[in-house]
Amino acid sequence: MRRVAHLGDGRWWDADAVCWRSGRGKRIALKGGFNLASVRTTYVVLACAHLDHDPGNSMPGNLAALCQRCHMLHDAAEHRWQRWWNVFRLRAIRDLYEDPRLTRERCAR
Repeated sequence: MRRVAHLGDGRWWDADAVCWRSGRGKRIALKGGFNLASVRTTYVVLACAHLDHDPGNSMPGNLAALCQRCHMLHDAAEHRWQRWWNVFRLRAIRDLYEDPRLTRERCAR
């Protein structure tokens, strides 16, 4: 865990390299001066991400150490798909086991 200064939009201060970085980790030059002490700080914890979204594939080439923000951005599409799949599955189960007449009565109210 490490405290990191950031601008809230993905840009952050790399104290080791003494430069600002973009949300993708590339060096950037910021135009306009500001006081580094007034910039927000947050604790950053690295998490191990599976690049192919398969937790069963833990080969070193499939793993990456990402901060929380980058990990969530990397997994965003997978999380959207998983939410859709859960809703679809629950609706399918309900269609199998609920009496369709009860469903129509609820809709008529």
